[in-house]
Amino acid sequence: MLIICGPTAIGKTAVAMAVQDALGGKAQAQLISADSALIYRGMDIGTAKPTHQEQQVYPHALIDIRDPNETYSAADFVADADTEIARAVAAGKKPIIVGGTMMYLKCLLQGIADLPQTDISLRGELERELAERSAHSLHDELAQHDPEAAAGIHPNNHQRLLRALAVVRATGQPISAQWRSNAIGTLFERTGRRHRSVVMLPQRREILHQRIAGRFKQMLAAGFLDEVRSLMARNDLTREMPSMRAVGYRQAWTHLVGETDQAGFFEQGIAATRQLAKRQMTWLRKWPDAMEVVADTPNQTIDSIVGR
Repeated sequence: MLIICGPTAIGKTAVAMAVQDALGGKAQAQLISADSALIYRGMDIGTAKPTHQEQQVYPHALIDIRDPNETYSAADFVADADTEIARAVAAGKKPIIVGGTMMYLKCLLQGIADLPQTDISLRGELERELAERSAHSLHDELAQHDPEAAAGIHPNNHQRLLRALAVVRATGQPISAQWRSNAIGTLFERTGRRHRSVVMLPQRREILHQRIAGRFKQMLAAGFLDEVRSLMARNDLTREMPSMRAVGYRQAWTHLVGETDQAGFFEQGIAATRQLAKRQMTWLRKWPDAMEVVADTPNQTIDSIVGR
């Protein structure tokens, strides 16, 4: 199977579609999304989700599979991706994984711990402590009990921080030890399928920054703020939910409740997207056994991949 990954706004979707065409179309290849924002229904504009028309020609598995008020973990993704890979192979199609959620891809390739379930009341207790204390205080507690896990979890990553603390409190064991002891195997061990990774990287970072700014402007013109208004009007979503912490949505929510003006929102949205791209590229430059394609346009990448 093929894995296509790269930073946000570099053109992964266009490349994946072109590769599907080169392989004979949707009858011969199956696109499988590895994007933690595309899983949510009703979050279309701000996630740069393939349009309905595009998905008719280029169907993507694992898009629109959750409501924004639901959670979805890396373990959920691995289980779902394994199922979609098996389904594609059974239908005689080549699986093409495409996305930029690096934790999803890492766990897909290397395996993930089959961690115990934690009590919902414990999760609620930790969320109250987070509000009353601080993320740094909870991070300090995690560091006392599990320095290995704490070293890999930023205090601002509340979802992972609370999950690690919940496991420690529920089991008395560090989550890092359970990562090692409960690993469920590599992609090949689980599926019997070998893979090739294509890593898309920009030749000039300023060109990627221009693409990020241009895409953000297009999102606003397409009605991104109206999309977020509709989500806020549901009254069952909060800005702390994983879906609403997605890049762009967090900044839009802050703007729509009056905490930033239009110019501040625009600057923060672009800055957050650039920071995401920077984090993704840090992961990607260390990606094992990957074919790196360094280019400034998706067409250059397409020519390089299809040519090989």
